[in-house]
Amino acid sequence: MVQVTSYGTPPRAQGVGVPAPAGAPGAEGPAPGRGQVDGDLLGRLVHRPDPRDVFPVGWTPQTGTQFSVSARWPRAHRFFTPVAGRYQDPLLIAETMRQTTMLLGHAEFGVPVGDQFVMWELAYVSEPHRLLLGDEPWDITVDVACSRIRRLRQSIGSMHVELLLHRLGTVLARGGGRISCTSAKAYDKLRGGRRHVVGAPIPLLPAVDPAEVGRADERDVVLAPAAHRNAWRLRVDTEHPTLFARPNDHVPGILLLEAARQAAVAATPGHDFLPASLRTDFLRYVELDRPCWIEARHVPADDPAVSRVRVTATQDDRPAFTCTLDSPVQGSRRLVAPPRDGHGTRQGRGRGGQS
Repeated sequence: MVQVTSYGTPPRAQGVGVPAPAGAPGAEGPAPGRGQVDGDLLGRLVHRPDPRDVFPVGWTPQTGTQFSVSARWPRAHRFFTPVAGRYQDPLLIAETMRQTTMLLGHAEFGVPVGDQFVMWELAYVSEPHRLLLGDEPWDITVDVACSRIRRLRQSIGSMHVELLLHRLGTVLARGGGRISCTSAKAYDKLRGGRRHVVGAPIPLLPAVDPAEVGRADERDVVLAPAAHRNAWRLRVDTEHPTLFARPNDHVPGILLLEAARQAAVAATPGHDFLPASLRTDFLRYVELDRPCWIEARHVPADDPAVSRVRVTATQDDRPAFTCTLDSPVQGSRRLVAPPRDGHGTRQGRGRGGQS
């Protein structure tokens, strides 16, 4: 498992679900609908204090368990940078899924803003040729269906989510996952012994060559060299503006996903790897102040046009995280033409896990 929020209790949101004053975010793009709120509140609902890292702009309930969320992806972002200069970063899909789930948890299911979300599984399958950068704005609609909801007083204890991301009338990705929610009091009891690491200096390990992991800036590298081939130590920079938007008492999930992507790139000859599909199991918290080892290996895929890499994170000799990433083989028609069925691939969804 991994907490998908940041440590600490941000101010409680007020006025959720009611129209905001004129000029709320999204007014020039997709219609936000009921969830039109000011930028500061929206940032608190997705636990992203910097507006540049906030992708949802509003939401509209369809039923009590189905919602339409409007989002906007940047054409250029300080961290989610274009892949090979031509594709939107597919990890924007995972981050949009994460933010969308948190937004609805707080705004529609009554989860207090100070409570913690735990993500157990996360998966998506995308249409890579539809991630090609063009001149159009990247306004996204996310259709969300929530199921297997376990109610807990005025909040929820857990639920499954399925998400469909589309743009300009075409499907970009399908995905899903399972979350559980922990009250601030219960989380303090669970993690109280780790408070000393919040804000404490964590030694910054040397980075591998950014080019080896598909990065241009060393600050965005999350792998440190190790003695074995296709193995690295996790590199944690608690000052990173996106990966550590707030102080945290453990390694954030987005950092683990980035480690998986970088490991897949480094393990791939030629280093061309576009994580068009991803399936992840978060097994336990990864602690900031203890070594965590990342290993990658290529595994067979059913489709010869797909390159598949399985990445594991191990800490204290115990598995903490597993991730399987698929990339179209360079030159594959999947990068330049629609699939034969003309719309999507099979749906990716979160698998059942332990709680």
